[in-house]
Amino acid sequence: MEAAGMERWISAFLEAQAAELDAARNTRLAYGRDLKDYATWLGRRSEDFLTATRDTVEAYLTFCEAQGLSSATRARRLSSIRQLYRFAHEEGWRADNPAIRISGPGRSKRLPKTLEIEEVDRLLEAARDKGRRAEDQIRNRCLLELLYATGMRVSEMVGLPVAAARGNPRMILVRGKGGKERMVPLSPPAREALADWLRARDAAEAQGQKAGRPASRFLFPGSGAAGHLTREYFYVLVKQIAVLAGVDPAKVTPHTLRHAFATHLLAGGADLRVIQTLLGHADLSTTEIILSTTEIYTHVLDAHLKELVLKHHPLARE
Repeated sequence: MEAAGMERWISAFLEAQAAELDAARNTRLAYGRDLKDYATWLGRRSEDFLTATRDTVEAYLTFCEAQGLSSATRARRLSSIRQLYRFAHEEGWRADNPAIRISGPGRSKRLPKTLEIEEVDRLLEAARDKGRRAEDQIRNRCLLELLYATGMRVSEMVGLPVAAARGNPRMILVRGKGGKERMVPLSPPAREALADWLRARDAAEAQGQKAGRPASRFLFPGSGAAGHLTREYFYVLVKQIAVLAGVDPAKVTPHTLRHAFATHLLAGGADLRVIQTLLGHADLSTTEIILSTTEIYTHVLDAHLKELVLKHHPLARE
């Protein structure tokens, strides 16, 4: 099998993921990157998808470890390879799945970085001053207010259609992974920031149309091929806002703001299944992962739990 043959395997696999499992675009992109790296490595060894054995896959994982890839990345690559061979077996291209019995690397047990409410407040305040133009400052404030108020994934937020934000909504429709839709409520500060941004955005759009530029259907237009702000742009923006806020940028990412949304809701007494729905998770186990199992509950809720016991236990004393 030549390199072109391996490319055909990957293409067919990704098409099946989209058509049969309704896999999200970002999921398919991740599969594609992982499998192309594996194919390139096989090619250097004069091997291919058809001839690879269990020893071959294990050797590739050893190579990835030697390259300094994290355990999470290596686990994801093994999963991609395993899924490819499962598909190949179902299609009759291979009689076996050489990756099925390989144990992946264990995940790190350390607690994820989390943000205190006071740190989030500083980030939201700093976002008001981030940007050379008033329009940029209004947009940046809206971006952070929306992310923290809703717990949306960044890809969901930057891809929001402007139609979803019209009419001063109290809730906003979000299209998540696999095209699944959910409604998420907006806090008063988020609604205010959104209304301010819509006014600034619409004024800029009107000026652009006078200059012959077409109107954008996205809430956060961008100049790239996607037509909206990219995740990469927002990642860098969040780091810059963290510096302005005096918060360690190493602990601030779009995902930690989503994580803060969930953990702060939990600390405030929200039901775990409500958080699950707001995050757009299909099952509770995924929500528990973002909250990082029982360890993070202790980390985040220690003071809150003590207060509950002292307040409500019949034998509690001052």
